[in-house]
Amino acid sequence: MSTSLLLRSTLPRHIARQPTLVGAVWLRKALASTAAAQEEQGEFKYVPGGPIYKGTVNDPTTFPPPNKSEGSYHWAFERLLAASLLPLTGAAFVTSGSAYPVLDGLLGVSLVMHSHIGFDSALVDYVHKRKFPKLGPTLTWLLRATTVGVLVGVYQFNTQDIGLTELIAKAWHA
Repeated sequence: MSTSLLLRSTLPRHIARQPTLVGAVWLRKALASTAAAQEEQGEFKYVPGGPIYKGTVNDPTTFPPPNKSEGSYHWAFERLLAASLLPLTGAAFVTSGSAYPVLDGLLGVSLVMHSHIGFDSALVDYVHKRKFPKLGPTLTWLLRATTVGVLVGVYQFNTQDIGLTELIAKAWHA
């Protein structure tokens, strides 16, 4: 059985009866109309990890509403936080001892928030909730819970133990 006869026998009748379509043009149009028919019948299934398309090709792209905290203010805060870690860490080296609880608190919160923002950016870039509707929000909430847990741990370390500045001084002189 020839290839064209085999393809004609597997395609719907209204496509197989078109003798004017030959070669690749016929095959492309035949497969496109078959795919459209399958889509109308709901035969396409969700592929895990694949994109989720809503609407048709001619529908406009939906954008999230504008938010100032996700734009330039957010970027400026990230840069300010990253730049403030340099003098805070330098001050922790200069001031050895736990006589500076404010410095311990600032350094602890700054390090944790800097890490949180970095991991959150990675989640937004690579595990976005539009592409991964269940995994994206789950990992985002897991990151938030972890950040709160680390903040509690840093607070306890600063108040009930030696504190971050003393830890840095001991690690530097070790």
